[in-house]
Amino acid sequence: MIDHAHDLGAVREATDRLLSATGKLDSAALAEPSRLPGWSRGHVVAHLSRNADALVNVLQGRPMYADSETRDRDIERDAPRPKAEQLADLAESAARFVNAASAPADWSRTVTLRNGVTDSASRIPFRRRVEVELHHVDLGIGYELEDLPDEFVTREIDFLAERFGGHPDVVSTGVADDKGRTWTTGGGAEGGPVTVRGTAAELLGWLCGRRDGSALTVEGGPLPALPPL
Repeated sequence: MIDHAHDLGAVREATDRLLSATGKLDSAALAEPSRLPGWSRGHVVAHLSRNADALVNVLQGRPMYADSETRDRDIERDAPRPKAEQLADLAESAARFVNAASAPADWSRTVTLRNGVTDSASRIPFRRRVEVELHHVDLGIGYELEDLPDEFVTREIDFLAERFGGHPDVVSTGVADDKGRTWTTGGGAEGGPVTVRGTAAELLGWLCGRRDGSALTVEGGPLPALPPL
């Protein structure tokens, strides 16, 4: 069961951590490369600001972005801004999202995101939490996958395992962490089954494309190659 109010509170906490961490950077550090290919830290922060506004659009029944070109252009425009402008925008856009997600609404309704993807409105706070938590890691400023709240890691593995479930390019795959939790995914490609084991952080890193899976152990075949998210 999705708990919209819980997830909104968790978004606030994750955003506070992000704002505290980015507040310690200077403009030069924001201009340095992030862990995402081709993006500086400024690109990551700009994306988070524009994503907050895009999710407000979703909640209020507008298109998430005008189009992919506008999304990309806005990030490029905002990425090189000085620290003060970047962080003010990050905080203000985050507040706009929280305000929109706090308004009385039918949280069981279906909303439309990018590329025609649909979801329950109640899941939008968690989707925002994913953006904030994983992109905080992408900044490469000391917040790692191992620092993520365990409850978040488990839920994001749930989501990604479901997303890759039945995928035509992924063999049947069992996933198990070192606490005995298990998931299944893939199954649309010939071969397998394989079992992938590791810590929850390493499993999440592999599933979300942040780590190469070299710290995982695999039984029954090679580590499945996952399509990009």
